[in-house]
Amino acid sequence: MLLMIDNYDSFTYNLVQYLGEMGEEVRVFRNDALTCSQIAALQPEALLLSPGPCTPDEAGICLEAVRFFQGRIPILGVCLGHQVIGQAFGGEVVRAERLMHGKTSLVYHDGRTIYKGLPNPFTATRYHSLILKRETLPACLEISAETERGEIMGVRHREFIIEGVQFHPESILTEGGKTLLRNFLNIVRGREPAVRSKFSESLRKERIVVSRGVANLDY
Repeated sequence: MLLMIDNYDSFTYNLVQYLGEMGEEVRVFRNDALTCSQIAALQPEALLLSPGPCTPDEAGICLEAVRFFQGRIPILGVCLGHQVIGQAFGGEVVRAERLMHGKTSLVYHDGRTIYKGLPNPFTATRYHSLILKRETLPACLEISAETERGEIMGVRHREFIIEGVQFHPESILTEGGKTLLRNFLNIVRGREPAVRSKFSESLRKERIVVSRGVANLDY
């Protein structure tokens, strides 16, 4: 079972429908409707943070959930959810230079983890006016995707299974949206090896993390 935190956004159920078409069971809760302890009791395979019309500070339990579940449950954040991930680890969310509502951009990526098998670049749909400030990105996060202008379109935690995408994979105008989601789920379930960074390799040599919900220690 996947657990989706709904940030009071209509796109949430587009994402849920996409996952349902892929045969996934998704339980949806509003961002002010449950606690981290209640999420843990439900034992989801992964935690998904939905898009939303607000800022990370206004996204209910989302920031707390990322900090609480890092390394314990795999996390995927979309749009606002992506910004939440960036801010939760110390990044700054700022007003974007361009307002991108219902517009498409070419997204360039590193071909790893959730981007495996996607065209490079691929067309992605964007609905946002805020963005992660590149200069403030913490060392524990790496940029996994960006536009030609250098706008951050994806971040990945260097140690844990945590991915954020600024664009909307559930949009009909986004190329390979279901492939991206399936890649994430395959990593969660250990069907697809994730690529380990040098940073996480050094951490892994120092300790072995055994946590329910982290399906692949090679992440």
